[in-house]
This record gives sequence, structure tokens and C-alpha cells, in this order.
Amino acid sequence: MEMALNVAVVGFGWMGRVHTQAYSRVPHHYPDLPLRPRLRTVSEDVPGRAEAAAAQYGFAATARDWREIAADPDVHAVSITTPNFLHREIGVAMAEAGKHIWIEKPVGLTADDARAVADAVDKAGVQGAVGFNYRNAPAVETARDLIASGELGTVTHVRFRLFSDYAAHPDGALTWRYERERGGSGVLGDLASHGVDLARHLLGDIAALAADTAVFLPERARPTGSTAGHARAAGGEPGPVENEDYVSCLLRFASGARGVLEACRVSVGEQNNYGFEVHGTKGAVSWDFRRMGELRVSRGTAYQDQPVALRYAGPGDGDYAAFQPGSAGSMGYDDLKVVEAHRFLRSIAEGRPVGATLRDAVASAAALDAMLESAERGGWVTVTR
Repeated sequence: MEMALNVAVVGFGWMGRVHTQAYSRVPHHYPDLPLRPRLRTVSEDVPGRAEAAAAQYGFAATARDWREIAADPDVHAVSITTPNFLHREIGVAMAEAGKHIWIEKPVGLTADDARAVADAVDKAGVQGAVGFNYRNAPAVETARDLIASGELGTVTHVRFRLFSDYAAHPDGALTWRYERERGGSGVLGDLASHGVDLARHLLGDIAALAADTAVFLPERARPTGSTAGHARAAGGEPGPVENEDYVSCLLRFASGARGVLEACRVSVGEQNNYGFEVHGTKGAVSWDFRRMGELRVSRGTAYQDQPVALRYAGPGDGDYAAFQPGSAGSMGYDDLKVVEAHRFLRSIAEGRPVGATLRDAVASAAALDAMLESAERGGWVTVTR
């Protein structure tokens, strides 16, 4: 028997739109899901933005203050897609109000923030999901299976890269993203958090790390009005960039494997260059987000001069069959968020975690905190949760 689940979205920038569209698409791709999401309320403090979202997507109501949603007994689940500094306050309040929450990474500014939201979710007995979408790619799920099965042997060393040019333009506006008190740790929270989650998802816990960070564009112009996404601002009052443009990090996994994680938001010539290479004693696997449905796999008994094969994702790999009927059909970023929405809704329907949880967010944030500590004082830092 199908039941309606009233959902709300708090914060309607680009990511709020992505969550909204994902809710709307879930029934198309997962018709057997017993819960059907129904768009109840959208909240946004930029004048007119919530009303425009309601008109375009069919929300039944709008709100200027997210507290109206927390107080509404007809809202059952909430997407939190606000700037990082608001994650803790809103996440804790929604959980305490008995709402299931789907919150974007990095879940606050520090591991303490993420832990506070996770604890509130556990105490309230609601479900909590976090927006680590890259782990949802069917090819990534297949890579994880290859590693877990032992087909690559014992994993020896790995590399994760997350390079983007979204902040490379010198006229990029000095928004909340570049402020320590509102944006947290810059590229660490924005991109490296995904790298940490992929590393843990594929290989298990990170035991220790050593990191270096840098700010390459130390000053930007303040915007003169409201912004969304990665807006530009020319001629505004200049202000300092307070958080990191770049991080490089050596990793030691609990398994004994070694790794490198590198992330940068000002990489000219790089557009969403995200991926990984995993090497084992008998083989290797690599993935590039820009060719999301492909894996490069080497396995066998040759060891030296062993060939590399191209493997296309297809039915049987992760959630691929919910989107395409045959191998090598294209999937995109928004599809990964549909998978994420489905797993969030499944967790509510089944009363158990499905997909990335708030505890995954705590683990990622703990690694980011360790990176900051290592960069500040130098040397290796143990990662603790």
C-alpha cells in the first residue's frame, strides 16, 4: 500500500532545486517504493525565491523562516540545503521536532557540528541521510565489490582527486563559501569531504593522515546582492579569503593501505575532475566522474605488463537498472541524487539506515578536522571519531 510522505526543502539555491527534482523523480525510477514524496513546503530567506520555487515545482506552501517547517506537524521529512554554518542549528531542530532529515555535506563546520546532528537524529529515532552522492554511482559500487571480493588482491595504495575551477575566476564573489565562520574549511568541506567518503566507502577507515593546505586567491570582491551557486562580482569592496583553496593529504588506512587525497577549487582547466585509482597486489581499478559509467580494470595473474580493460556499468551494477535498460547508457549527476533520495525514503519506510548516514558525515568531518590540525602544526595526525 502506497503512502504519501510530506517533504520540505530548507534553502532553495542550486542544491535545493536538485533535491526537489530528485523527490519528484523517485516514483518514476522506483515505482515499488511504498512511500510517495509530496512537496509540502519550501523555505528560503531571499525574497521571492521560495514563491518562484513553489510555482515551478508545485510546493503546497512557502515559508521565510525554517522554524515554521519545524513546527508544522504535517511535514514528515526535510531536506537541508542551506550554507554550512546553518546545518547544525537546523539539523538538530528538525530532528528534535521528529522530522527525518536529508542534509547536505559537510554537515556543519566541524566534526562537533556533524556529531551534534547525528546524536539528535539517534535520540529522536528518526532517519538521517547525508549528501555523499558520488558513492551512489553504479560503477563506484562495482569498484567496491571488486575490492571487497579480493579480485584485486590486497589493496596497497590509492589516489583520490577532486579538482574544479568553480572558484578559479578572480572575479568570483566573496560569498559565505570563503568565510571561516560560515563556510568552514573551504575546499576541504566542499570537495575533500567527498574524497574522504569515497575513500572510506571503498577501503574502510582512515587511521592517520598528514596534510598541507594553501590559499591561492587571497582576495575577492564582496557581492552587492543575493547570490546563488558560484556567482561573480566585479568592482565590489575587496575582502580576504579566509579558508582553503587547496589541500593535499597522505593517508594511512586501518587496513595498512596507503593513499593520497588532493582537492582544489581553483584548478584552471579542470571541470569536475573527480575520481580515484586503487591498486592491489593482483590488479587495479580506476574511475573518472566525467565518464561516470566506465571503469578501467586490470586483473589476472600476469602482474607485470597486465592489460587494462574498459568495463561499462550496466544492469546489475548498483542502481543502474532503475535508469537504463542496457550497459553503457548515460547517467548524470542528478541521477545520483535520485538514488540518494530513494535510499533516504527507503530508510524511512524500512526504519533502518540505507545509504550514507550522519555517522558517515561524522567520520568525514573528523578526517577534515585532522587535516586542518596537520596543516597547522605539521606531521601526522591520528583520525579519531
